[in-house]
Amino acid sequence: MDRCVVLVDAGYLLGAAASLLAGESSRSRVTVDHTALIASLRERAEEETGLPLLRIYWFDAAPERRPMPEHRRLRVLPRVTVRLGALTRAEGRWVQKGVDAAMHAELSELARNRACADVVLVTGDGDLLPGMMSAKEHGVAVHLWALQAADGDFNQSEDLVGEADERRVLDREWITRSVRLREPAVAFPPAGPPPEIAKILSAPPSHSLRPTGSSAGAVAAELPEPAAEPGQAPAALKVVPTPKDLAGRVAGPAHPPAAAGATATATNGPVLRWSSDRGWVDRPAAEISTPGDTLPTLAQLTTAEQRWADREEDITAIGGDPHEVGQVFARRWTDRLGDRERLTALWGDYPRIPHRVDGELLRYAARFGLLAHKDDQIDEHDRYAIRAGFWKELALRVPGGELVVVDD
Repeated sequence: MDRCVVLVDAGYLLGAAASLLAGESSRSRVTVDHTALIASLRERAEEETGLPLLRIYWFDAAPERRPMPEHRRLRVLPRVTVRLGALTRAEGRWVQKGVDAAMHAELSELARNRACADVVLVTGDGDLLPGMMSAKEHGVAVHLWALQAADGDFNQSEDLVGEADERRVLDREWITRSVRLREPAVAFPPAGPPPEIAKILSAPPSHSLRPTGSSAGAVAAELPEPAAEPGQAPAALKVVPTPKDLAGRVAGPAHPPAAAGATATATNGPVLRWSSDRGWVDRPAAEISTPGDTLPTLAQLTTAEQRWADREEDITAIGGDPHEVGQVFARRWTDRLGDRERLTALWGDYPRIPHRVDGELLRYAARFGLLAHKDDQIDEHDRYAIRAGFWKELALRVPGGELVVVDD
C-alpha cells in the first residue's frame, strides 16, 4: 500500500537529544513540545518518502507500563499510537524492557500485511536488525534516521546502518524546533536547614519561633517544673522542654479552685504545645478541626460534565510540573466554590491546607506520574512544590490573598 509509517524509539531520540543539547543522555535535562515534534516527524517522513503518512508509532517505557503525562498527551494526537514497555531498576539504573521486542513485532506485522510501502525507523539499537531484514524481504523500503551525535560520531548500530535502504541525519537545527534545554531549577526546598512552607512562600512570620524577652518569661511561668531527684537541687527550667523533661513530668500545673472550699485539681500528663511560625501555642484537645476543614472538597463541587472536561484538560494541556498541578487544582476549587469569602477562613491556618482538601490534592497529583520511581510515595520536594502552587493560586484569586507574598 502506498503509505509510509514512522516507528520512533523515544528512548533513543530523546536521549540523543539530551546528549546533543545538554552533554548527557538524561531526558530530564530537556523539555519536549510533543505536538511540534510529531508534526516535524510527519512532515519530514512525507517529504523523504513522497508518500502520505499512515501512522506514527511511539515506543517508550514507563513504570509498570502506566502512561506518564507525556504518553497521555501523545496518544490523543491524530495519527499517533503509543506502545509502552516496562521501566525497571537494574544494577542501580533504570532500563527499558520490551521496547525493542514491541518495535520488532510491529515492523514485521506491518510488512507482512503490506500495510505500507516505506517504513521510517528512528532508532539506534541493533536488536531491531532481524525486523528490518524481515521488512525488506516483504518488499518494504526501510529508511533509518539518526539524530546528530554530540561528539560528531555515530550513535547507531553499524549493522543497522549497513542494512538500511536510506539513511538520514536529523541535525541540531531540526531537533531544537521541538526540544529545548531545560532551565536549571532551584532546589526546592533549598539545601541547608529543613525548609518551612512559610519561608518557601516568603510569607512574613507573625512572631519569632523562639520566645524572647518578656514572652520568654511568660512561657517559662506556664511550664511546670521538672521533677528533681532526691537530694538534688531542682533542675533549671528551660524555655523549650526536651522530650526527657516532658517524660519526667507526672502531672501538669494545678487548676485553681472553682469556689471557696474547693480543692485544686491537677491535670494528668504534661502540657503539650505546638510549634509554629507564630511561636509556641497551646492546642486544646477538644479542638479537632478549623473553619477551613468545613469547606467542601473539589469532588463534591464538580459535576459529571466538569469532571470529563477536567480529564480532557489534564491529558492535553497540563504538563505535570508539581507547582503547576497545585495551581490547576486550586483554580478549579476556587472557581467552583462560588462564595470566595468563605476561603478567608484558610488564611488563619496558613500554611496548613484543610486535611480533606490536602489529601484530595495529593491524589490528584498522583495522576501525573509523580509517584513514579518512589514506591508510591510523592517525593517530599514535590509535595512542597504542589502545596506552594496551591497557595500561590489562592493568593491571587481570593480575598485576603494579598497578605501572602509569593515569589516565583
